[in-house]
Amino acid sequence: MEDVLIFKTNVECESDVKRASALLKSTNQITRWNFDLCDCDKILRVVSSGLRPQVIENLLKAEGIYCENLTYEL
Repeated sequence: MEDVLIFKTNVECESDVKRASALLKSTNQITRWNFDLCDCDKILRVVSSGLRPQVIENLLKAEGIYCENLTYEL
């Protein structure tokens, strides 16, 4: 089963997206992702299979990219 994880980030421009994308590609459990840079929270959506949000937060934060998991309920 795939999960959709949503994060608030400080990604501002295409070069930030490329830097984050290189990190996200290195994680096998991530199926796909996208950034919404038009959103005031610079949203990152990640589709993964069984990946804890903290893994993505730590991965991006280690490279100087702010990343905060946003919880939601359906």
